Amino acid sequence: MELLIEGLNKALELILAGDPLIAEITLRTLKVSMTAILISTIVGIPAGILLGLVKFRGRRVVLAFVNIGMGLPPVVAGLWITMLLWRSGPLGAYSLLYTETAIVLAQILVSLPIVTALTSTAFQQISEKMILQVKALGATRLQLVWILLKETRLAILAAIIAGFGRVIAEVGAAMMVGGNISGETRILTTSIVMEVSKGNFDVALALSFILMALAFFITFMLTFLQQRRHSQ
Repeated sequence: MELLIEGLNKALELILAGDPLIAEITLRTLKVSMTAILISTIVGIPAGILLGLVKFRGRRVVLAFVNIGMGLPPVVAGLWITMLLWRSGPLGAYSLLYTETAIVLAQILVSLPIVTALTSTAFQQISEKMILQVKALGATRLQLVWILLKETRLAILAAIIAGFGRVIAEVGAAMMVGGNISGETRILTTSIVMEVSKGNFDVALALSFILMALAFFITFMLTFLQQRRHSQ
């Protein structure tokens, strides 16, 4: 308990002191995580709608792989991205390894299946009668999709929240593809691992409190938006 109190005091001390290094790490964490979940949302929601509404040959196989991707270990995602960006890899010429871009790519790989799968599940649960009724009223395909999006908005926001929770807490892939380089790729999760390895538990706890506060605030805002729309 004493160690937890010490860690909380250290976190408040670092925040109130305006430590530039902590501010930089926190902002970088927010930047890469929000970028990753934004891209996953832009790609994952249309993909989920397609898998949820359109029946095509091999659909079940695709859905199976997407669902498997939800449980993809972050270190495996990190390994794949590392091989892709390695100097002898397909994208090695672009020198993206050990950059923020590499971290974003790894986080997309672990969050995209979550957003896609949960969106697909939400659309698969829509009643066929409702779809037929909307079509009978003369709705175009875009109008149909828009109406169904409004019906499933709670589930879609839940998918985004779940995806964000995955990327904000991710450490294995970020450490592997980012290298935890000070001033360049160090984020809160990798900083915590580093401080623990050095035995600086007070600093690690302080960083963990900052990370939890960041995750709580963004998740709370998304949940608030979700429930506010539900009550309208």
